[in-house]
Amino acid sequence: MDLQEALQIAKERSLDLVQVTEKVEPPVCKIIDFGKYVYSEEKKKRKSEKQSGGQLKHIRISFRISLHDLETKARMAQKFLEKGNKVRIEMPLRGRERALQEFAKGKMKRFLEILEETLPIIIERDLKREPRGFTIIVTSGK
Repeated sequence: MDLQEALQIAKERSLDLVQVTEKVEPPVCKIIDFGKYVYSEEKKKRKSEKQSGGQLKHIRISFRISLHDLETKARMAQKFLEKGNKVRIEMPLRGRERALQEFAKGKMKRFLEILEETLPIIIERDLKREPRGFTIIVTSGK
């Protein structure tokens, strides 16, 4: 179709003539509402970003952490989860701390309880014993 004819048809319908690709000869064009097209593309992009789950953020808790510091780390984890990120909580164990694994598990469970008070969480990977300590991965339950 001739360019002038296509422009006239688009103008009559109160739409836009948009070039789809310029790699072929003659160029391929569409008659569409460009504003709606841009909006739908942005919507698709936002939806795909939400589904990706964000990044994996790390929070390290020490074996001897106090209750107040545990609450501070929980608030930091809450911010990460609200942004749609996953959070990996680590507790490295050194030396004689490895002999007190039940105490370390208790600290991790207390951290999760504090975190659940503020927002619902989903445990993606359960508490796992690794060579250097314990780890757990959580996501937001929203």
